[in-house]
Amino acid sequence: MKRAILSLICIVLFTACSSKKEPESYDFETVFEKSDGMETASYEQVISFYQDLAELHTSVAIYEMDRTDSGKPLHLVTYNPDRNFDSEFSKKRDKNILLVNNGIHPGESDGIDASMMLMRDLAEGKIEAPQHMIIAVIPVYNIGGALNRNSTTRTNQNGPLEYGFRGNARNYDLNRDFIKADTRNARAFADLFTTVKPDLFIDNHVSNGADYQYVLTHLFTQHNKLGGELGKYLHQSLMPQLEDSLVQNNWDITPYVNVFNRTPESGFSQFLDSPRYSTGYTTLFNTLGMMVETHMLKPYKDRVTGTYQLMKSFIEIADADHEKIKSLREKALQEYKTGSYYPINWGIDSTKTSTLSFKGYEGVMIPSNITGAQRLKYDREQPFTKDVTYFNHYKALDSIKIPKQYIIPQGWWNIVNALRSHKIRVNRLEKDTILTAEVYKISNYESVRRPYEGHYLHYNTTIETTLEEVLIKEGDYVVNLDQDGIRFIIEALEPSARDSFFNWNFFDSILQQKEGFSPYVWEEKAEAFLNENPEIKKEFEAKKLAEPSFANNWYAQLDWIHKKSPNYEKSHLRYPIIRVGG
Repeated sequence: MKRAILSLICIVLFTACSSKKEPESYDFETVFEKSDGMETASYEQVISFYQDLAELHTSVAIYEMDRTDSGKPLHLVTYNPDRNFDSEFSKKRDKNILLVNNGIHPGESDGIDASMMLMRDLAEGKIEAPQHMIIAVIPVYNIGGALNRNSTTRTNQNGPLEYGFRGNARNYDLNRDFIKADTRNARAFADLFTTVKPDLFIDNHVSNGADYQYVLTHLFTQHNKLGGELGKYLHQSLMPQLEDSLVQNNWDITPYVNVFNRTPESGFSQFLDSPRYSTGYTTLFNTLGMMVETHMLKPYKDRVTGTYQLMKSFIEIADADHEKIKSLREKALQEYKTGSYYPINWGIDSTKTSTLSFKGYEGVMIPSNITGAQRLKYDREQPFTKDVTYFNHYKALDSIKIPKQYIIPQGWWNIVNALRSHKIRVNRLEKDTILTAEVYKISNYESVRRPYEGHYLHYNTTIETTLEEVLIKEGDYVVNLDQDGIRFIIEALEPSARDSFFNWNFFDSILQQKEGFSPYVWEEKAEAFLNENPEIKKEFEAKKLAEPSFANNWYAQLDWIHKKSPNYEKSHLRYPIIRVGG
Protein backbone atom coordinates (compact mmCIF):
# COMPACT_ATOMS: atom_id res chain seq x y z
CA MET A 1 0.00 0.00 0.00
CA LYS A 2 2.93 2.34 0.75
CA ARG A 3 4.21 1.86 -2.78
CA ALA A 4 0.74 2.65 -4.11
CA ILE A 5 0.50 5.89 -2.09
CA LEU A 6 3.94 6.98 -3.28
CA SER A 7 2.82 6.27 -6.82
CA LEU A 8 -0.32 8.34 -6.22
CA ILE A 9 1.68 11.29 -4.89
CA CYS A 10 3.87 11.08 -7.96
CA ILE A 11 0.80 11.26 -10.19
CA VAL A 12 -0.92 14.04 -8.28
CA LEU A 13 2.16 16.26 -8.20
CA PHE A 14 2.84 15.59 -11.89
CA THR A 15 6.45 14.69 -11.12
CA ALA A 16 8.54 12.90 -13.69
CA CYS A 17 7.77 9.26 -12.93
CA SER A 18 7.76 8.85 -16.70
CA SER A 19 7.95 11.17 -19.65
CA LYS A 20 4.85 13.32 -19.44
CA LYS A 21 2.58 13.65 -22.44
CA GLU A 22 1.07 16.83 -23.73
CA PRO A 23 -2.69 17.03 -23.00
CA GLU A 24 -3.60 16.86 -26.69
CA SER A 25 -1.70 13.58 -27.07
CA TYR A 26 -4.02 11.66 -24.74
CA ASP A 27 -6.67 9.46 -26.35
CA PHE A 28 -9.50 8.53 -24.03
CA GLU A 29 -11.80 7.04 -26.65
CA THR A 30 -12.02 3.41 -25.62
CA VAL A 31 -11.49 0.36 -27.81
CA PHE A 32 -15.19 -0.36 -27.31
CA GLU A 33 -16.17 3.05 -28.70
CA LYS A 34 -13.70 2.98 -31.58
CA SER A 35 -15.02 -0.40 -32.70
CA ASP A 36 -18.65 0.75 -32.47
CA GLY A 37 -19.33 -1.71 -29.67
CA MET A 38 -17.74 -4.76 -31.23
CA GLU A 39 -14.51 -5.10 -29.22
CA THR A 40 -13.26 -4.94 -25.66
CA ALA A 41 -9.94 -3.59 -24.46
CA SER A 42 -7.08 -5.96 -23.68
CA TYR A 43 -5.59 -6.00 -20.19
CA GLU A 44 -2.64 -3.88 -21.29
CA GLN A 45 -4.94 -1.35 -22.96
CA VAL A 46 -7.10 -1.10 -19.83
CA ILE A 47 -4.18 -0.35 -17.50
CA SER A 48 -2.60 2.08 -19.96
CA PHE A 49 -5.94 3.91 -20.26
CA TYR A 50 -6.21 4.41 -16.49
CA GLN A 51 -2.57 5.39 -16.12
CA ASP A 52 -3.05 8.12 -18.72
CA LEU A 53 -6.32 9.22 -17.11
CA ALA A 54 -4.63 9.50 -13.70
CA GLU A 55 -1.70 11.41 -15.18
CA LEU A 56 -3.94 14.05 -16.74
CA HIS A 57 -6.63 14.34 -14.04
CA THR A 58 -5.80 14.84 -10.35
CA SER A 59 -9.28 13.56 -9.47
CA VAL A 60 -8.18 10.08 -10.62
CA ALA A 61 -5.53 7.90 -9.00
CA ILE A 62 -4.27 4.41 -9.79
CA TYR A 63 -2.87 2.16 -7.07
CA GLU A 64 -0.87 -1.06 -7.28
CA MET A 65 -2.10 -3.52 -4.68
CA ASP A 66 -0.90 -7.08 -3.93
CA ARG A 67 0.18 -9.49 -6.65
CA THR A 68 -2.18 -12.03 -8.18
CA ASP A 69 -1.58 -15.58 -9.42
CA SER A 70 -0.65 -14.09 -12.80
CA GLY A 71 2.40 -12.43 -11.23
CA LYS A 72 0.92 -9.02 -11.97
CA PRO A 73 -0.45 -6.69 -9.29
CA LEU A 74 -4.11 -6.02 -8.72
CA HIS A 75 -4.89 -2.40 -9.58
CA LEU A 76 -7.35 -0.03 -7.96
CA VAL A 77 -8.49 3.19 -9.64
CA THR A 78 -10.30 5.90 -7.71
CA TYR A 79 -12.26 9.00 -8.62
CA ASN A 80 -12.14 11.56 -5.81
CA PRO A 81 -11.92 15.31 -6.61
CA ASP A 82 -11.31 16.08 -2.91
CA ARG A 83 -8.29 13.81 -2.56
CA ASN A 84 -5.78 14.57 0.20
CA PHE A 85 -2.34 13.23 0.96
CA ASP A 86 -3.35 11.63 4.27
CA SER A 87 -5.42 8.83 2.84
CA GLU A 88 -8.68 8.74 0.96
CA PHE A 89 -9.40 5.47 2.76
CA SER A 90 -9.06 6.89 6.27
CA LYS A 91 -11.63 5.79 8.85
CA LYS A 92 -12.29 9.48 9.41
CA ARG A 93 -13.35 10.07 5.81
CA ASP A 94 -16.66 11.88 5.40
CA LYS A 95 -17.51 10.25 2.07
CA ASN A 96 -18.95 6.81 1.38
CA ILE A 97 -17.03 4.53 -0.97
CA LEU A 98 -18.44 2.50 -3.83
CA LEU A 99 -16.19 -0.35 -4.97
CA VAL A 100 -16.78 -1.69 -8.50
CA ASN A 101 -15.27 -5.05 -9.46
CA ASN A 102 -14.70 -5.98 -13.11
CA GLY A 103 -13.38 -8.98 -14.99
CA ILE A 104 -13.76 -11.61 -12.29
CA HIS A 105 -14.75 -13.67 -15.35
CA PRO A 106 -12.85 -11.80 -18.08
CA GLY A 107 -15.04 -13.19 -20.84
CA GLU A 108 -17.79 -11.15 -19.17
CA SER A 109 -16.08 -7.92 -20.11
CA ASP A 110 -19.06 -5.54 -20.13
CA GLY A 111 -18.10 -3.87 -16.86
CA ILE A 112 -14.47 -3.43 -17.92
CA ASP A 113 -15.46 -1.19 -20.83
CA ALA A 114 -18.36 0.49 -19.03
CA SER A 115 -16.15 1.43 -16.07
CA MET A 116 -13.49 2.95 -18.31
CA MET A 117 -16.09 5.25 -19.87
CA LEU A 118 -17.67 6.03 -16.51
CA MET A 119 -14.40 7.07 -14.86
CA ARG A 120 -13.39 9.12 -17.89
CA ASP A 121 -16.73 10.91 -18.02
CA LEU A 122 -16.52 11.69 -14.31
CA ALA A 123 -12.98 13.03 -14.64
CA GLU A 124 -13.85 15.13 -17.69
CA GLY A 125 -17.07 16.47 -16.15
CA LYS A 126 -19.30 14.92 -18.82
CA ILE A 127 -21.63 13.54 -16.13
CA GLU A 128 -22.50 14.93 -12.73
CA ALA A 129 -20.03 13.85 -10.09
CA PRO A 130 -21.23 12.48 -6.74
CA GLN A 131 -20.78 14.90 -3.85
CA HIS A 132 -20.64 12.37 -1.02
CA MET A 133 -18.98 9.35 -2.57
CA ILE A 134 -15.58 8.11 -3.74
CA ILE A 135 -15.76 5.78 -6.74
CA ALA A 136 -13.19 2.96 -6.59
CA VAL A 137 -12.80 0.55 -9.52
CA ILE A 138 -10.90 -2.71 -9.90
CA PRO A 139 -10.17 -2.51 -13.66
CA VAL A 140 -9.58 -6.27 -14.09
CA TYR A 141 -9.68 -8.66 -11.14
CA ASN A 142 -8.85 -11.90 -12.97
CA ILE A 143 -5.68 -10.78 -14.72
CA GLY A 144 -4.52 -14.29 -15.63
CA GLY A 145 -7.86 -15.00 -17.28
CA ALA A 146 -7.76 -11.66 -19.12
CA LEU A 147 -4.33 -12.49 -20.56
CA ASN A 148 -5.68 -15.86 -21.80
CA ARG A 149 -7.50 -14.13 -24.63
CA ASN A 150 -9.61 -16.03 -27.18
CA SER A 151 -12.80 -15.80 -29.22
CA THR A 152 -14.44 -19.20 -28.66
CA THR A 153 -14.84 -20.20 -25.00
CA ARG A 154 -17.97 -18.10 -24.36
CA THR A 155 -20.11 -20.53 -26.35
CA ASN A 156 -23.43 -18.75 -25.80
CA GLN A 157 -22.19 -15.17 -25.91
CA ASN A 158 -22.92 -12.54 -28.56
CA GLY A 159 -19.67 -10.55 -28.69
CA PRO A 160 -17.21 -9.01 -28.22
CA LEU A 161 -14.86 -10.34 -30.88
CA GLU A 162 -12.21 -11.44 -28.36
CA TYR A 163 -12.24 -11.74 -24.58
CA GLY A 164 -10.54 -13.39 -21.62
CA PHE A 165 -11.08 -16.83 -20.06
CA ARG A 166 -13.14 -17.65 -16.97
CA GLY A 167 -10.39 -19.49 -15.06
CA ASN A 168 -7.55 -17.52 -13.53
CA ALA A 169 -3.82 -18.22 -13.89
CA ARG A 170 -4.31 -21.39 -11.78
CA ASN A 171 -7.66 -22.18 -13.43
CA TYR A 172 -9.74 -21.19 -10.40
CA ASP A 173 -13.16 -19.60 -10.75
CA LEU A 174 -12.51 -16.56 -8.61
CA ASN A 175 -16.20 -16.08 -7.83
CA ARG A 176 -16.06 -19.24 -5.75
CA ASP A 177 -12.93 -18.31 -3.83
CA PHE A 178 -13.68 -15.34 -1.60
CA ILE A 179 -13.93 -16.91 1.85
CA LYS A 180 -11.52 -19.81 1.28
CA ALA A 181 -8.98 -17.63 -0.61
CA ASP A 182 -6.96 -20.36 -2.32
CA THR A 183 -5.65 -17.83 -4.84
CA ARG A 184 -3.41 -14.81 -4.58
CA ASN A 185 -6.20 -12.95 -6.36
CA ALA A 186 -8.61 -13.56 -3.47
CA ARG A 187 -5.98 -12.61 -0.90
CA ALA A 188 -5.18 -9.44 -2.84
CA PHE A 189 -8.90 -8.65 -2.98
CA ALA A 190 -9.26 -9.20 0.78
CA ASP A 191 -6.37 -6.83 1.43
CA LEU A 192 -7.85 -4.26 -0.95
CA PHE A 193 -11.37 -4.64 0.44
CA THR A 194 -10.36 -4.37 4.08
CA THR A 195 -8.18 -1.36 3.22
CA VAL A 196 -10.86 0.46 1.24
CA LYS A 197 -13.74 -0.63 3.54
CA PRO A 198 -16.42 0.15 0.94
CA ASP A 199 -19.96 1.02 1.91
CA LEU A 200 -21.35 -0.22 -1.40
CA PHE A 201 -20.20 -2.81 -3.91
CA ILE A 202 -21.01 -3.66 -7.53
CA ASP A 203 -19.66 -6.75 -9.32
CA ASN A 204 -20.20 -6.70 -13.10
CA HIS A 205 -21.13 -10.00 -14.79
CA VAL A 206 -22.85 -11.54 -17.84
CA SER A 207 -25.16 -14.57 -17.69
CA ASN A 208 -27.60 -16.70 -19.64
CA GLY A 209 -29.87 -19.12 -17.80
CA ALA A 210 -32.77 -18.52 -20.18
CA ASP A 211 -33.79 -16.26 -23.05
CA TYR A 212 -35.88 -13.16 -22.33
CA GLN A 213 -36.29 -9.57 -23.44
CA TYR A 214 -34.10 -7.84 -20.85
CA VAL A 215 -30.53 -6.67 -21.45
CA LEU A 216 -30.08 -5.99 -17.73
CA THR A 217 -30.78 -8.11 -14.67
CA HIS A 218 -29.71 -7.43 -11.12
CA LEU A 219 -28.62 -9.74 -8.36
CA PHE A 220 -28.64 -7.88 -5.05
CA THR A 221 -27.25 -9.70 -2.05
CA GLN A 222 -30.08 -11.62 -0.36
CA HIS A 223 -31.81 -9.09 1.88
CA ASN A 224 -32.86 -11.45 4.69
CA LYS A 225 -29.29 -12.70 4.96
CA LEU A 226 -27.92 -9.16 5.00
CA GLY A 227 -30.44 -8.64 7.76
CA GLY A 228 -31.82 -5.88 9.95
CA GLU A 229 -32.60 -2.36 8.84
CA LEU A 230 -29.77 -2.50 6.33
CA GLY A 231 -31.38 -5.48 4.59
CA LYS A 232 -34.76 -3.73 4.59
CA TYR A 233 -33.25 -0.61 3.03
CA LEU A 234 -31.59 -2.69 0.32
CA HIS A 235 -34.80 -4.55 -0.49
CA GLN A 236 -37.43 -1.86 0.01
CA SER A 237 -35.59 1.29 -1.06
CA LEU A 238 -32.29 0.92 -2.92
CA MET A 239 -33.44 -1.84 -5.27
CA PRO A 240 -36.82 -0.25 -6.21
CA GLN A 241 -35.17 3.13 -6.71
CA LEU A 242 -32.63 1.59 -9.08
CA GLU A 243 -35.31 -0.27 -11.03
CA ASP A 244 -37.42 2.90 -11.36
CA SER A 245 -34.45 5.02 -12.42
CA LEU A 246 -33.48 2.59 -15.15
CA VAL A 247 -37.03 2.31 -16.46
CA GLN A 248 -37.18 6.12 -16.66
CA ASN A 249 -34.04 5.95 -18.79
CA ASN A 250 -35.60 3.29 -21.07
CA TRP A 251 -33.74 0.36 -19.55
CA ASP A 252 -36.06 -2.40 -18.37
CA ILE A 253 -34.53 -4.57 -15.67
CA THR A 254 -35.58 -7.66 -13.73
CA PRO A 255 -34.02 -9.75 -10.97
CA TYR A 256 -31.44 -12.31 -12.06
CA VAL A 257 -33.27 -15.14 -13.83
CA ASN A 258 -32.19 -18.08 -11.70
CA VAL A 259 -33.15 -20.99 -13.97
CA PHE A 260 -31.28 -23.51 -16.11
CA ASN A 261 -32.67 -25.33 -19.15
CA ARG A 262 -36.28 -24.48 -18.33
CA THR A 263 -38.54 -21.49 -18.96
CA PRO A 264 -38.78 -18.78 -16.28
CA GLU A 265 -42.57 -18.35 -16.26
CA SER A 266 -43.01 -21.32 -13.92
CA GLY A 267 -41.34 -19.13 -11.28
CA PHE A 268 -37.85 -18.89 -9.88
CA SER A 269 -36.03 -17.99 -6.68
CA GLN A 270 -33.54 -15.33 -5.75
CA PHE A 271 -29.97 -16.58 -5.86
CA LEU A 272 -28.56 -17.12 -2.36
CA ASP A 273 -25.07 -15.64 -2.33
CA SER A 274 -23.04 -17.50 0.28
CA PRO A 275 -19.58 -16.19 1.26
CA ARG A 276 -17.80 -18.03 -1.53
CA TYR A 277 -19.29 -15.41 -3.88
CA SER A 278 -18.28 -11.75 -4.03
CA THR A 279 -21.51 -10.23 -2.70
CA GLY A 280 -21.82 -12.99 -0.10
CA TYR A 281 -18.34 -12.08 1.11
CA THR A 282 -18.92 -8.32 1.15
CA THR A 283 -22.17 -8.84 3.08
CA LEU A 284 -20.11 -10.23 5.97
CA PHE A 285 -18.77 -6.70 6.43
CA ASN A 286 -22.23 -5.08 6.08
CA THR A 287 -21.48 -3.70 2.63
CA LEU A 288 -24.49 -3.14 0.38
CA GLY A 289 -23.71 -5.35 -2.59
CA MET A 290 -25.12 -6.28 -5.95
CA MET A 291 -24.12 -8.05 -9.15
CA VAL A 292 -25.00 -6.72 -12.56
CA GLU A 293 -25.93 -9.61 -14.83
CA THR A 294 -26.35 -8.58 -18.46
CA HIS A 295 -27.80 -11.09 -20.92
CA MET A 296 -25.08 -12.64 -23.06
CA LEU A 297 -27.33 -13.14 -26.10
CA LYS A 298 -27.93 -9.41 -26.42
CA PRO A 299 -25.57 -7.28 -28.57
CA TYR A 300 -22.36 -6.35 -26.81
CA LYS A 301 -22.90 -2.67 -27.48
CA ASP A 302 -26.25 -2.75 -25.65
CA ARG A 303 -24.82 -4.72 -22.72
CA VAL A 304 -21.96 -2.28 -22.11
CA THR A 305 -24.21 0.75 -22.53
CA GLY A 306 -26.73 -0.75 -20.10
CA THR A 307 -24.02 -1.50 -17.53
CA TYR A 308 -22.81 2.10 -17.79
CA GLN A 309 -26.33 3.44 -17.20
CA LEU A 310 -26.92 1.09 -14.28
CA MET A 311 -23.74 2.19 -12.51
CA LYS A 312 -24.54 5.84 -13.18
CA SER A 313 -28.05 5.45 -11.73
CA PHE A 314 -26.74 3.48 -8.76
CA ILE A 315 -24.23 6.24 -7.95
CA GLU A 316 -26.90 8.94 -8.13
CA ILE A 317 -29.22 7.06 -5.75
CA ALA A 318 -26.51 6.09 -3.29
CA ASP A 319 -25.12 9.63 -3.28
CA ALA A 320 -28.54 11.05 -2.43
CA ASP A 321 -28.96 8.44 0.33
CA HIS A 322 -25.42 8.82 1.69
CA GLU A 323 -26.40 9.79 5.24
CA LYS A 324 -28.95 6.98 5.52
CA ILE A 325 -26.45 4.42 4.22
CA LYS A 326 -23.74 5.53 6.64
CA SER A 327 -26.16 5.46 9.58
CA LEU A 328 -27.58 2.04 8.72
CA ARG A 329 -24.13 0.52 8.30
CA GLU A 330 -23.00 1.88 11.66
CA LYS A 331 -26.08 0.33 13.30
CA ALA A 332 -25.50 -2.98 11.50
CA LEU A 333 -22.01 -3.22 13.00
CA GLN A 334 -23.66 -3.33 16.43
CA GLU A 335 -26.32 -5.90 15.55
CA TYR A 336 -24.44 -9.10 16.32
CA LYS A 337 -22.91 -9.41 19.78
CA THR A 338 -21.77 -12.15 22.14
CA GLY A 339 -24.84 -13.96 23.44
CA SER A 340 -27.10 -13.12 20.50
CA TYR A 341 -28.03 -15.63 17.80
CA TYR A 342 -26.54 -15.73 14.33
CA PRO A 343 -28.20 -17.63 11.42
CA ILE A 344 -25.75 -19.90 9.64
CA ASN A 345 -28.01 -21.71 7.15
CA TRP A 346 -30.87 -20.48 5.01
CA GLY A 347 -33.79 -21.85 3.01
CA ILE A 348 -36.52 -20.36 0.82
CA ASP A 349 -39.53 -19.07 2.72
CA SER A 350 -42.29 -20.29 0.39
CA THR A 351 -44.96 -18.43 2.41
CA LYS A 352 -43.64 -15.11 1.11
CA THR A 353 -43.37 -14.39 -2.61
CA SER A 354 -43.33 -11.48 -5.02
CA THR A 355 -44.90 -11.21 -8.45
CA LEU A 356 -42.82 -10.03 -11.38
CA SER A 357 -44.31 -8.60 -14.55
CA PHE A 358 -41.84 -10.58 -16.61
CA LYS A 359 -40.95 -9.91 -20.25
CA GLY A 360 -39.95 -13.18 -21.83
CA TYR A 361 -40.22 -15.27 -24.97
CA GLU A 362 -42.38 -18.32 -25.51
CA GLY A 363 -40.39 -21.50 -25.06
CA VAL A 364 -41.31 -24.91 -26.41
CA MET A 365 -39.84 -28.40 -26.27
CA ILE A 366 -39.08 -29.82 -29.70
CA PRO A 367 -37.11 -32.88 -30.92
CA SER A 368 -33.40 -32.26 -31.29
CA ASN A 369 -31.97 -32.73 -34.79
CA ILE A 370 -28.78 -34.02 -33.14
CA THR A 371 -29.87 -36.28 -30.30
CA GLY A 372 -33.51 -36.92 -31.06
CA ALA A 373 -34.34 -36.02 -27.45
CA GLN A 374 -36.59 -33.15 -26.46
CA ARG A 375 -34.79 -29.78 -26.37
CA LEU A 376 -35.80 -26.31 -25.29
CA LYS A 377 -36.19 -23.62 -27.95
CA TYR A 378 -37.22 -19.99 -27.44
CA ASP A 379 -39.19 -18.17 -30.10
CA ARG A 380 -38.21 -14.49 -30.23
CA GLU A 381 -41.10 -13.91 -32.61
CA GLN A 382 -43.41 -14.56 -29.66
CA PRO A 383 -42.55 -12.11 -26.87
CA PHE A 384 -44.83 -11.96 -23.86
CA THR A 385 -45.38 -10.16 -20.57
CA LYS A 386 -46.61 -12.49 -17.84
CA ASP A 387 -46.91 -12.46 -14.08
CA VAL A 388 -44.22 -14.73 -12.65
CA THR A 389 -43.86 -15.89 -9.06
CA TYR A 390 -40.55 -14.84 -7.54
CA PHE A 391 -39.31 -16.48 -4.34
CA ASN A 392 -37.16 -13.73 -2.85
CA HIS A 393 -37.55 -14.33 0.88
CA TYR A 394 -35.34 -16.68 2.87
CA LYS A 395 -35.60 -17.89 6.45
CA ALA A 396 -32.95 -19.09 8.86
CA LEU A 397 -32.85 -22.89 9.10
CA ASP A 398 -30.19 -23.06 11.77
CA SER A 399 -28.48 -20.59 14.07
CA ILE A 400 -25.74 -20.51 16.70
CA LYS A 401 -25.30 -18.50 19.87
CA ILE A 402 -22.38 -16.14 19.38
CA PRO A 403 -19.52 -16.90 21.78
CA LYS A 404 -17.15 -14.39 23.31
CA GLN A 405 -14.16 -15.96 21.60
CA TYR A 406 -12.84 -18.90 19.66
CA ILE A 407 -9.62 -20.61 20.75
CA ILE A 408 -7.44 -22.07 17.99
CA PRO A 409 -4.65 -24.51 18.97
CA GLN A 410 -1.30 -23.25 17.69
CA GLY A 411 -0.87 -26.33 15.52
CA TRP A 412 -3.63 -24.97 13.31
CA TRP A 413 -1.53 -22.01 12.15
CA ASN A 414 -2.99 -22.31 8.64
CA ILE A 415 -6.40 -21.28 10.02
CA VAL A 416 -4.82 -18.30 11.77
CA ASN A 417 -3.09 -17.26 8.55
CA ALA A 418 -6.38 -17.55 6.66
CA LEU A 419 -8.14 -15.32 9.19
CA ARG A 420 -5.36 -12.76 9.21
CA SER A 421 -5.41 -12.53 5.42
CA HIS A 422 -8.91 -11.06 5.86
CA LYS A 423 -7.65 -8.59 8.54
CA ILE A 424 -9.18 -10.55 11.42
CA ARG A 425 -7.40 -9.76 14.69
CA VAL A 426 -5.89 -12.83 16.35
CA ASN A 427 -4.01 -12.77 19.67
CA ARG A 428 -1.86 -15.35 21.48
CA LEU A 429 -2.23 -16.71 25.00
CA GLU A 430 0.59 -15.81 27.36
CA LYS A 431 0.23 -18.78 29.74
CA ASP A 432 -1.44 -22.17 30.09
CA THR A 433 -5.05 -21.87 31.21
CA ILE A 434 -7.92 -24.23 31.95
CA LEU A 435 -11.26 -22.99 30.61
CA THR A 436 -14.82 -24.27 30.51
CA ALA A 437 -15.57 -24.38 26.79
CA GLU A 438 -17.96 -25.73 24.20
CA VAL A 439 -16.41 -28.53 22.18
CA TYR A 440 -17.80 -29.71 18.85
CA LYS A 441 -17.69 -33.22 17.47
CA ILE A 442 -18.54 -33.74 13.81
CA SER A 443 -21.49 -36.11 13.90
CA ASN A 444 -22.24 -36.23 10.19
CA TYR A 445 -21.28 -34.69 6.85
CA GLU A 446 -21.53 -35.43 3.15
CA SER A 447 -19.00 -34.69 0.43
CA VAL A 448 -19.25 -34.01 -3.28
CA ARG A 449 -18.09 -36.84 -5.50
CA ARG A 450 -16.16 -34.66 -7.92
CA PRO A 451 -13.65 -31.92 -7.15
CA TYR A 452 -15.15 -28.45 -6.96
CA GLU A 453 -12.75 -25.52 -7.25
CA GLY A 454 -9.86 -27.57 -5.94
CA HIS A 455 -11.78 -29.18 -3.08
CA TYR A 456 -14.02 -32.13 -2.28
CA LEU A 457 -16.53 -29.84 -0.63
CA HIS A 458 -18.49 -31.01 2.43
CA TYR A 459 -22.16 -30.18 3.04
CA ASN A 460 -25.02 -31.07 5.39
CA THR A 461 -22.54 -30.95 8.25
CA THR A 462 -23.97 -31.55 11.71
CA ILE A 463 -22.26 -31.38 15.09
CA GLU A 464 -22.66 -32.53 18.67
CA THR A 465 -21.78 -30.09 21.45
CA THR A 466 -20.38 -30.85 24.88
CA LEU A 467 -19.24 -28.59 27.71
CA GLU A 468 -15.76 -29.53 28.90
CA GLU A 469 -12.82 -28.33 30.96
CA VAL A 470 -10.15 -27.72 28.34
CA LEU A 471 -6.45 -27.00 28.80
CA ILE A 472 -5.37 -24.27 26.42
CA LYS A 473 -1.66 -23.70 26.14
CA GLU A 474 0.69 -20.77 26.02
CA GLY A 475 0.95 -19.71 22.39
CA ASP A 476 -2.55 -20.86 21.39
CA TYR A 477 -4.59 -18.30 19.48
CA VAL A 478 -7.59 -16.32 20.69
CA VAL A 479 -10.09 -14.77 18.28
CA ASN A 480 -12.30 -12.25 20.08
CA LEU A 481 -15.69 -11.57 18.51
CA ASP A 482 -15.76 -7.86 19.37
CA GLN A 483 -14.44 -6.75 15.98
CA ASP A 484 -15.84 -5.61 12.65
CA GLY A 485 -15.21 -9.00 11.07
CA ILE A 486 -17.51 -10.85 13.48
CA ARG A 487 -19.70 -12.23 10.70
CA PHE A 488 -16.70 -13.46 8.72
CA ILE A 489 -15.29 -15.18 11.80
CA ILE A 490 -18.55 -17.02 12.48
CA GLU A 491 -19.08 -18.09 8.86
CA ALA A 492 -15.50 -19.35 8.66
CA LEU A 493 -15.20 -21.13 12.02
CA GLU A 494 -18.67 -22.59 12.63
CA PRO A 495 -18.39 -25.99 10.88
CA SER A 496 -22.10 -26.19 10.00
CA ALA A 497 -22.05 -22.90 8.07
CA ARG A 498 -22.29 -23.50 4.33
CA ASP A 499 -18.90 -22.03 3.41
CA SER A 500 -17.07 -22.76 6.65
CA PHE A 501 -13.41 -23.63 6.62
CA PHE A 502 -14.47 -27.12 7.70
CA ASN A 503 -16.72 -27.56 4.68
CA TRP A 504 -13.89 -26.33 2.44
CA ASN A 505 -11.67 -29.19 3.75
CA PHE A 506 -9.37 -27.14 5.98
CA PHE A 507 -9.89 -29.71 8.77
CA ASP A 508 -9.98 -32.99 6.86
CA SER A 509 -7.13 -34.47 8.90
CA ILE A 510 -9.52 -34.86 11.87
CA LEU A 511 -11.85 -36.97 9.73
CA GLN A 512 -9.34 -39.79 9.44
CA GLN A 513 -8.84 -42.13 12.40
CA LYS A 514 -5.10 -42.44 13.01
CA GLU A 515 -5.06 -45.42 15.40
CA GLY A 516 -7.12 -48.58 15.10
CA PHE A 517 -7.17 -52.19 16.28
CA SER A 518 -6.45 -55.68 15.04
CA PRO A 519 -9.55 -57.80 15.63
CA TYR A 520 -7.62 -60.80 16.93
CA VAL A 521 -6.04 -58.58 19.62
CA TRP A 522 -9.09 -56.46 20.42
CA GLU A 523 -11.46 -59.41 20.92
CA GLU A 524 -10.19 -60.25 24.40
CA LYS A 525 -9.74 -56.59 25.40
CA ALA A 526 -13.24 -55.74 24.16
CA GLU A 527 -14.78 -58.56 26.16
CA ALA A 528 -12.98 -57.42 29.29
CA PHE A 529 -14.04 -53.82 28.69
CA LEU A 530 -17.73 -54.80 28.41
CA ASN A 531 -17.56 -56.88 31.55
CA GLU A 532 -16.01 -53.93 33.42
CA ASN A 533 -18.65 -51.54 32.09
CA PRO A 534 -22.11 -53.16 32.41
CA GLU A 535 -24.00 -50.06 31.24
CA ILE A 536 -22.09 -50.02 27.97
CA LYS A 537 -22.59 -53.78 27.65
CA LYS A 538 -26.33 -53.30 28.13
CA GLU A 539 -26.35 -50.60 25.42
CA PHE A 540 -24.38 -52.92 23.13
CA GLU A 541 -26.82 -55.81 23.51
CA ALA A 542 -29.79 -53.50 22.93
CA LYS A 543 -28.23 -52.15 19.76
CA LYS A 544 -27.80 -55.67 18.39
CA LEU A 545 -31.45 -56.45 19.08
CA ALA A 546 -32.69 -53.22 17.50
CA GLU A 547 -30.45 -53.21 14.40
CA PRO A 548 -30.17 -56.48 12.45
CA SER A 549 -27.51 -55.06 10.14
CA PHE A 550 -25.38 -54.26 13.18
CA ALA A 551 -26.02 -57.69 14.69
CA ASN A 552 -24.81 -59.33 11.45
CA ASN A 553 -21.62 -57.23 11.16
CA TRP A 554 -18.93 -58.49 13.52
CA TYR A 555 -16.46 -55.75 12.61
CA ALA A 556 -19.02 -52.97 13.19
CA GLN A 557 -19.63 -54.45 16.66
CA LEU A 558 -15.94 -54.47 17.55
CA ASP A 559 -15.54 -50.95 16.18
CA TRP A 560 -18.52 -49.70 18.21
CA ILE A 561 -17.01 -51.10 21.41
CA HIS A 562 -13.61 -49.60 20.52
CA LYS A 563 -15.14 -46.17 20.10
CA LYS A 564 -16.70 -46.45 23.56
CA SER A 565 -13.37 -47.41 25.14
CA PRO A 566 -10.41 -45.30 26.36
CA ASN A 567 -8.38 -46.75 23.47
CA TYR A 568 -10.30 -44.64 20.92
CA GLU A 569 -8.42 -41.45 20.04
CA LYS A 570 -10.09 -38.25 21.20
CA SER A 571 -8.95 -36.26 18.17
CA HIS A 572 -11.01 -38.27 15.66
CA LEU A 573 -13.91 -36.07 14.49
CA ARG A 574 -13.21 -33.63 17.32
CA TYR A 575 -13.26 -30.10 15.97
CA PRO A 576 -10.06 -28.50 17.29
CA ILE A 577 -11.43 -24.96 17.69
CA ILE A 578 -13.35 -24.41 20.90
CA ARG A 579 -15.93 -21.78 21.87
CA VAL A 580 -15.67 -19.75 25.06
CA GLY A 581 -18.26 -17.46 26.63
CA GLY A 582 -21.68 -16.42 25.44
